[in-house]
Amino acid sequence: MCEPLGEPTSRRTMLGAMAASAAAVAVPLLGAEQAAASTNTGSLSSGGGLSVTLLGTNGGPPPLATRYGISSALTVNGRTYVVDCGRGAVTQYLRAGLSMPSLAGIFLTHLHSDHIVDYYSFPLLSAGAAGAQGFQSPIEVYGPGSAGIASTVTGAPGPVPGTVEMTRLAGQAYAASPTFFMTEHAGIDPATLLHVHDVLPPSGAGASATNSAPAMAPFTVMENDDVKVTAVLVPHGAVFPAYAYRFDTDHGSVVFSGDTAPTPNVIRLAAHADVLVHEALYPAGLASLGLPQALIDHITSTHTDVAQLGRIAAESDAGTLLATHLGPGQQTVVSDATWRRLLRDSARRADFGGSMVLGTDLLQLPVPRRARRRS
Repeated sequence: MCEPLGEPTSRRTMLGAMAASAAAVAVPLLGAEQAAASTNTGSLSSGGGLSVTLLGTNGGPPPLATRYGISSALTVNGRTYVVDCGRGAVTQYLRAGLSMPSLAGIFLTHLHSDHIVDYYSFPLLSAGAAGAQGFQSPIEVYGPGSAGIASTVTGAPGPVPGTVEMTRLAGQAYAASPTFFMTEHAGIDPATLLHVHDVLPPSGAGASATNSAPAMAPFTVMENDDVKVTAVLVPHGAVFPAYAYRFDTDHGSVVFSGDTAPTPNVIRLAAHADVLVHEALYPAGLASLGLPQALIDHITSTHTDVAQLGRIAAESDAGTLLATHLGPGQQTVVSDATWRRLLRDSARRADFGGSMVLGTDLLQLPVPRRARRRS
């Protein structure tokens, strides 16, 4: 067993060997109106190659009946890496045909509730579960370190926790259940299934809670036989640190923007990526929600207008832009047809020649081959 909590790190090499690589399945993309993707009904965990599965596509904390919380999964060589753990991530992970034993790592872009609410559910529900119901080997977890600012939550003294401390506190909060199970020899301590790392910005970046996303080059978070993961800081209001992640594999490259206002950092990180998974906001849709104007102004200043996505994709030279974290996520407010029109218009204005794909829950996108490969 690995120790439950790791030390803060901005560079970490994960250990472990992988099965032999299999060829990626190249599926031609069909353009803005049609997603070259499918709602998966089989097992994704047993194959090779590279694919992205959107577990949930809703933007923001308020729960919806028609979209699950923001969460994505990247499967490479039969192993799965989850990016963010919004509401229902565990349920959607299994509905997508992904197996718990295939889970190799979790990456958190930032510590807002809609990105972490189901994080500790993975080990809590899987601890000691047999066979395909749980994972028996520790997984690697990477997420933001502490912002270094004081908490304003009642009864929470000291600075706000980063991912390592958050995980430790979650283990304490849910200690009753594993204690009872272990007393009856029916489980293990969930914390022993996690090897957690605080991702810290490089010391030379000059980043702080008051300078949250200075211009920077991507830095390495981890590398193993599956994938090399790099990151940049992104601006997201008071949140610090907030990251975008890039996954480079022998089969292709995928970038996840996380929550962010438009920033050159994402364009630099996503240079020549096969797929850029980017958040999308439709400001005009917010007005019908009855939100205070001050809140609308805040949301629009901390997220990326869907109208900007074509430019971002074009400047990145990404092969495909996959829009997720949709805000507003209610189809009664912004229909899927409207989202597709907005994406199509954005691509046309920017003269983006790649594909614009609207994210929907459980959409699976096999990553097509391009000339560029893992560096």
